Amino acid sequence: MKRIHMASATLNQTPLDWEGNRGRILAAIDAARVQAVQILCLPELAITGYGCEDAFHGGWVAEQAWEILEELLPASVGMVVCVGLPVRERGHLYNGAALMVDGRLAGVVCKQHLASDGVHYEPRWFRPWEPGRRTVLGSENVPLGDLCFEVDGLRICFEICEDAWVATRPGRTALDRELDVILNPSASYFAFGKQEVRRRLVLEGSRAFGVAYLYANLLGNEAGRVIYDGGAMVAVCGELVNESPRLSFADFQLSVATVDVDQVRDYRARSGGMAGAARDDDDGFVVTSIELEVAMAPAAAAAAPAWDAGSDIKEQEFARVVALGLYDYLRKSRSRGFVVSLSGGADSAAVVCLVWLMCKLARTWFSTGAVRSTWHPGMTSER
Repeated sequence: MKRIHMASATLNQTPLDWEGNRGRILAAIDAARVQAVQILCLPELAITGYGCEDAFHGGWVAEQAWEILEELLPASVGMVVCVGLPVRERGHLYNGAALMVDGRLAGVVCKQHLASDGVHYEPRWFRPWEPGRRTVLGSENVPLGDLCFEVDGLRICFEICEDAWVATRPGRTALDRELDVILNPSASYFAFGKQEVRRRLVLEGSRAFGVAYLYANLLGNEAGRVIYDGGAMVAVCGELVNESPRLSFADFQLSVATVDVDQVRDYRARSGGMAGAARDDDDGFVVTSIELEVAMAPAAAAAAPAWDAGSDIKEQEFARVVALGLYDYLRKSRSRGFVVSLSGGADSAAVVCLVWLMCKLARTWFSTGAVRSTWHPGMTSER
């Protein structure tokens, strides 16, 4: 029996906040290490923030992100950590996910399907990576492209956010490549009922591909336009093992699970109808030398908050997502409070209630030590 602690994470990042973003990434890695996590998946574009918009066109953004990635490498000693960043190759910009293994950069996988509906505008900044294409990046010849990884015999591949929402999702190769783990770093914004759709994608991916599936997501009002609700998940062979609370005010949250790799492989062996044609070659695999520690005890699963399963879920989501959005907008814009014009009508009364709820929830999260913002809810008048 080979049991490995794995975790996905949420991060409340800010576009181009280099020091703050790096600090939250390091804090999440440190917290994962305390829980003996061996494999950690962080969200999409976590180093830069997702909402950099046309700043992505500046070459300096990808360069700075790469420098931050190199600074993060020592924090991954003894672990496997995935983190998202933009990557420039041959004059084109790609949405990448770097895999750090035991203090070294094993390679960078690039997103194959770009989101272009609703508030998404990814094709304006990034190019989709061609399936099957692989190359090397930089003078150190870092593997880049459509890659899989082998870590202490464990086979890992990626689906980056939109990759999992399309019919030609990269995870379809999991069976014939005998993959054990799929990492999904995402930046999926809040919408009513959307978490249930995400759960289905994660559960179906883990079941159909016979893998442990780690889904990470951004959290909070990153840049003013959209709000991310978090909800990191770990699913194993069709079973949701752990899910972090949504719409929290924390800088980050972990969803930790203990995965029995032998049971995952037994599941694939029993599911003869799903079996693909096993390949004899290791085409596209990057093999690393780290030895993963075996988990001695199962990780404790976090209980979902009561509000997230009640009959008033839509009302709860509305109140909490607006409160979180107000809080992040206030602190990230370095404002000192809100001015509410009261007319005595329902609209202004609702706004007052939402600001009050923001203060109440922020104080609750501050008391847990999970928020390290320079702005404190006590700075805002509640009169």
